[in-house]
Amino acid sequence: MTGDQRPDNAWSGMGTGWSITSTLIAGMLAWGGIGYLLDRLFGIHKVFLPIGILLGGAGGIYIVYLRYGRGTSDDDG
Repeated sequence: MTGDQRPDNAWSGMGTGWSITSTLIAGMLAWGGIGYLLDRLFGIHKVFLPIGILLGGAGGIYIVYLRYGRGTSDDDG
């Protein structure tokens, strides 16, 4: 467990859940916005927006993995 989480508290993981959710949504919104702006800049509609949303989702998943998904084992094997 991380930080202030206690097994006797039913809401102890709520902050972690909101952090993961907001990281994924923020990545999709940010890169989707960049894709939208590229669509407007180049005059191409519905091309870069979905690409940006997918890249933002993938980047958000990677960030969540780096922050929460790594194991804490210290073995080298």
